[in-house]
Amino acid sequence: MNKEVIIEKIDAFLIDEFEVEEDDISPDANLKDTLGLDSLDFVDLVVAVESNFGVKLVGEDFVNVLTLQNFYDLIERKVG
Repeated sequence: MNKEVIIEKIDAFLIDEFEVEEDDISPDANLKDTLGLDSLDFVDLVVAVESNFGVKLVGEDFVNVLTLQNFYDLIERKVG
């Protein structure tokens, strides 16, 4: 799966499942401050990633994930 497909899928479920405004989505958007995701949203995000990409995420995976670009990169590493 290439990076463009990963980005498209992530953006789509952020918009559809988490009601993130499309205008707020950019690689440098902060997941908490800009996109408004809270700790419960992160749990749902893990479930969405597992169902959309077939990969498992654990808490340690999110240690250095602050921006949407960090999240794209994490998923790309896990899928790759």
